[in-house]
Amino acid sequence: MRALPVGLDALLIELDGAAETAALHAELLRMREAGQLPRVREIVPAALTVLLDGVDDPRALARQLAGRRVPALPDSAGEVITVPVHYDGEDLPAVAALWGVGEDEVARIHAAAQYRVAFSGFAPGFGYLTGLDQRFHVPRRAVPRTSVPAGSIALAGAYTGIYPRSSPGGWQLIGRTDAVLWDPAREPAALFAPGHRVRFVSMEHRVEHRMEHSVEHRAEHGSEHGAEHRVEHGVAHGVEPR
Repeated sequence: MRALPVGLDALLIELDGAAETAALHAELLRMREAGQLPRVREIVPAALTVLLDGVDDPRALARQLAGRRVPALPDSAGEVITVPVHYDGEDLPAVAALWGVGEDEVARIHAAAQYRVAFSGFAPGFGYLTGLDQRFHVPRRAVPRTSVPAGSIALAGAYTGIYPRSSPGGWQLIGRTDAVLWDPAREPAALFAPGHRVRFVSMEHRVEHRMEHSVEHRAEHGSEHGAEHRVEHGVAHGVEPR
């Protein structure tokens, strides 16, 4: 951990990894809440840094933090945001080829991972989400798009992101969501904040699960001459087998 004064009233802390950065950000928020920090206007995480802005004495704060043991961030820490997804993005075939799996498997792997908002940037409401295994990191597109639809779910390097509004972009598009990432009339306006955990739920798989559950429910609880009879025997009364 390296602390660097920035201007007259800010301190930039550099770290070696994303996990350490997330842990320090959480610890600084805890310390501020507990009154263990001097006045700090903002605590802003990035990929490998945390900026403390609006500090009265940056050097004194650097001395306070020097050598401090920062506990690891528990996997269970942070509010959970659930995002419904349709995995039908334009770059899904390309990502499947890069991963060496089928398109359905891309959806399964992506939805199974546990994500955390590492930091925000690029556009209001855009969060950089970590958590996808390194084996599945992909490069940006060779040629960026001039317009990416709002709600597009995309991959680039170690990150998953959701475009909060239509904008240019070079990430690999794997799906879309109707979730509103940025709404100035909402409090808070951004759906994501650093430290939030994010869970993606495939709407296609949810529909399939509901259909399977409905069939099982009818088979277990239906009448003798009802739908369960057709499922069990493949032929309904008055319906020819095909």
